[in-house]
Amino acid sequence: MEHTYDLTVTWTGNRGEGTTGIKDYDRDHLIAAEGHEDIVGTADPGYLGDPTKWNPEQLFTAAIAQCHMLWYLGLCSRRGVVVHEYVDAAVGTMVAETNGKARFTQVVLRPRIVVGAEDQVEAATTLHDKAHEMCFIAQSVSFPVTVEPEITVR
Repeated sequence: MEHTYDLTVTWTGNRGEGTTGIKDYDRDHLIAAEGHEDIVGTADPGYLGDPTKWNPEQLFTAAIAQCHMLWYLGLCSRRGVVVHEYVDAAVGTMVAETNGKARFTQVVLRPRIVVGAEDQVEAATTLHDKAHEMCFIAQSVSFPVTVEPEITVR
């Protein structure tokens, strides 16, 4: 089965003169898909972006964290592990080379999960491995994605 994801990215950063110089335009853009709210995006502040807007590197890291979380919650539900809270402090690391090229070298997921009972902690912990295997975004990248969960009981 094949899935496609249609969206539109529209540059909104023309100050009136286009890209006449590297600092003469904004990196602002809109990410849109039918039936969804727009996301206002920009470049990383290190690449002249607006620090108050989402950048592709943040959204990429978020996509990995979201995919893992959604698989994890589904697996927990199927195994009888009752999750009451899930908060992930995910960190993506990108390294820039002197030639201007950059690439992600790792993403670390640090989910903090609250489960319903002590006898669910072991399964709640081990299900992260299965969620990682099932997360198609994590399985599509060429760098390590590490999961460092912390499980507590409600």
